[in-house]
Amino acid sequence: MIGRISTCVVLCGLLMAGAVLQAHHSLAATYDIRKESTMSGTVTKVAFTNPHGALSLEVKNPDGTKTEWVLTTGSANVLANLGIDSKTIKAGDVVTVNIYGSRNGKPLGFMRRITLADKRSFEFEAN
Repeated sequence: MIGRISTCVVLCGLLMAGAVLQAHHSLAATYDIRKESTMSGTVTKVAFTNPHGALSLEVKNPDGTKTEWVLTTGSANVLANLGIDSKTIKAGDVVTVNIYGSRNGKPLGFMRRITLADKRSFEFEAN
């Protein structure tokens, strides 16, 4: 009887641990964290959400076309702790960002740093 209970407890623990491991994903799985790039553009949308915020940035390409980039930021809590809110960054702002781009080449990235037009700069942890 004790053996069966112990086995059930161990199995439940392993199942719960597996769920926790899947809940948080690695940046390296989605983004190339060995290569940081810089771009400037116009903010089109900002979402202060959890577990990650997002910023959409319209970037002008050398040929004159535009690409809409979707950049992952820290959580709403991280942004608030850095002093970023809906008045700090808003649609229409021109910003410069340092990002880790997506591994698959799509216009997605993890934002490492954002520099506003007034030269204020905010840096995000990459963990």
